[in-house]
Amino acid sequence: MNLSGTIDFKPKSLSVFKDYSMAKFRQDLIAGIVVGIVALPLAIAFGIASGVNPSIGLITAIIGGFMVSAFGGNSVQIGGPTGAFIVIVAGIITEFGLTGLAIATLMAGIILILMGLFHLGTVIKFIPYPIVVGFTAGIALTIFSTQINDFLGLGLKNVPSDFLSKWAVYFQNLGSVDWYTLLIGVVSLLIIIVIPMISKRLPGSLISIIIMTAACYFISKFNPELTVETIGMRFGDMATDLPLPHGIKIDMDAINRLLPSAFTIAMLGAIESLLSATVADGITGSRTNSNTELIGQGLANITVPLFGGIPVTGAIARTMTNITNGGRTPVAGIIHAIVLLLIFMFLMPLINLVPMSCLAAVLIIVSYNMSGWRTVVSIFKSPKSDISVLLVTFLLTVIFDLTIAIEIGLLLAIVLFLRRVMENSEIKVYSDKLDVAEGTDLSQHEVLEVKKGVSVYEIDGPFFFGIATKFDELMRNSMKEKPLVRIIRMRKVPFIDSTAIHNLEILIKSSQHEGIEIVLSGVKPNVRQSLEHANIDKLIGKEHICDHITGAIKMANAIVEKAESENK
Repeated sequence: MNLSGTIDFKPKSLSVFKDYSMAKFRQDLIAGIVVGIVALPLAIAFGIASGVNPSIGLITAIIGGFMVSAFGGNSVQIGGPTGAFIVIVAGIITEFGLTGLAIATLMAGIILILMGLFHLGTVIKFIPYPIVVGFTAGIALTIFSTQINDFLGLGLKNVPSDFLSKWAVYFQNLGSVDWYTLLIGVVSLLIIIVIPMISKRLPGSLISIIIMTAACYFISKFNPELTVETIGMRFGDMATDLPLPHGIKIDMDAINRLLPSAFTIAMLGAIESLLSATVADGITGSRTNSNTELIGQGLANITVPLFGGIPVTGAIARTMTNITNGGRTPVAGIIHAIVLLLIFMFLMPLINLVPMSCLAAVLIIVSYNMSGWRTVVSIFKSPKSDISVLLVTFLLTVIFDLTIAIEIGLLLAIVLFLRRVMENSEIKVYSDKLDVAEGTDLSQHEVLEVKKGVSVYEIDGPFFFGIATKFDELMRNSMKEKPLVRIIRMRKVPFIDSTAIHNLEILIKSSQHEGIEIVLSGVKPNVRQSLEHANIDKLIGKEHICDHITGAIKMANAIVEKAESENK
């Protein structure tokens, strides 16, 4: 984590007009219109599934989508509400209300901006893949479970929020299935599945909503007994004016209570947006500025709650739709936001007629696509550690809480990283002879004589707290040998942390107390700087920090020879 002098914030939208042309604008216009149409049912569905008014989902897609395209670090990223946030948003609203959600989203935006300022964009990409797959599959199953009530027309109120209790209630009420509602849901599902087989460019979700809304409307006109719950029935008539921005009252108590949720929103947003950007880069050949992308996502999540919106991130499906329809610049994303704004202003009365079971079908397909079951199956052929990590994150997400799953998942990522670093880090002990070229590509070997009374320890890898403990144990086990000189070879140590420096200082002092001298060899400039800040150079003497092993062994041999001559 390091905040350099320059802030890495270079939105792609600022450089788009250098070689922009009418041909590019036509491509962006077509892509923006298509993505706007595709985003419409998803924005509404995600809003409802998150526990807010469907118009809030649209407002989020309009403002968040514009902000992500205008200030993000990827040329084709489409931002908006996504399925990943449904679980956490619904949980926050249940516990803290809409005000709590606004505060958590605002704080998440600040966290994302700080991540970008501290150049953590690249680091986020290295979260182990099994953890990401476990989160995603768990969220997908949770979304699916939230839609069963509307899909089957059970009409249940106050459904339990936890997974196991929710399904227990569903099974207890299977006798209450509304067969007409279920039929609408099944037909909607079939339309969404079949449309891509006809044409990949046709938005199956939107076509399903149009067909089934029209069918339900005309059926109810001819037979009033055949009615199905619609958006309008549940939420009433929705406003068609964009809300004015409003302030959010924040105090320390709210911050303390909502910080874990804000951190979860920030991490989910960072992971999903950067994964989406990485996929887009692989197709378009462009290069995302990860830190700018995080700052852009942060700005979007600070702005959206001021208008009553829910969290925003990069959406993989909408980004892919943008790419396949020719979008190549942030202009397409801005047009997509304008299309949604026009729909919001002029077509909201029609949205009131959309059946809830049809929206449930849309989200069931979303959850299926999110599940990545093929990836899950492939990971089950991987090492047991990867399978364990996937299962732990999946079960924590489904059975417990997404906040807990994120925190433990990140902890697992750190533990796995440390374990792999330690597995690939070695401490070698030399005596009698030492090949200077060992461990290098040099073909010419130089073998140095190491006198009796000199022990050489080579650290191969980062000298951090894990290796420091391992090195300390090795040194304690070798204390019985009582050499006159200990050489610590550090040519392959890229960095050293405070624990390693502390252990090294104790080793030097205990060795000096026993009359054993310490010589450091091959110390890199940045490591040497850290040692000098800790006054290690003064403790052992600057002459005892050698640039090369040849000089270190020469010094050590000389110390042994001097000791031998004094003992004669």
